Amino acid sequence: MKLRWAEPIARSLGPPLIKTLAATWRFRVTGREEWKPPFIFVLWHSRILPLLALYKGEGLVLLISRHRDGEYLADLSESWGYSSVRGSTQRGGEAGLLGIVRALQGGARVAMTPDGPRGPRERVQPGAIAAAQHAGVPIVAAGARVASAWYLRSWDRMCIPKPFAAIDVRFPAAIQIGPVQAGLPTGYHRS
Repeated sequence: MKLRWAEPIARSLGPPLIKTLAATWRFRVTGREEWKPPFIFVLWHSRILPLLALYKGEGLVLLISRHRDGEYLADLSESWGYSSVRGSTQRGGEAGLLGIVRALQGGARVAMTPDGPRGPRERVQPGAIAAAQHAGVPIVAAGARVASAWYLRSWDRMCIPKPFAAIDVRFPAAIQIGPVQAGLPTGYHRS
């Protein structure tokens, strides 16, 4: 049985609770550069919370699922200063991709989960690569290792860092993605 009566309570109490918890987290960041926008940050779906907390107030644009679960993330992210484009591989994919490409063409920094919104966990789907190709921008991967966390029994094993958790965030070099070439499917390039 689904607890739909609890959804309004979770939507009103969830963001303040997560924000209070996030205020205790301790971040150590390595490999971060001042990348010139536009570009796409990619991160695994399970690491959304710590990375949202790290980049709050920096005006990133997020691709968020139109699914009901996406509403919780949209509420939290908006309260932290993010803007969003709604869509995913399962609902509104073309509109979401178009919105992200337009944001990138306008000079935005975008964040996407290449394994979202429903997995498979930590397996890259084509959305971020297609957006980077269409907009002609690089991809910057972000990884987060949490010393102490709770893991939900969700498809992605969502990570919720415990109070005062140490979080190591690492960035490798940006990945340059080639542009889409006429007559070839996305992801293929002439030699």
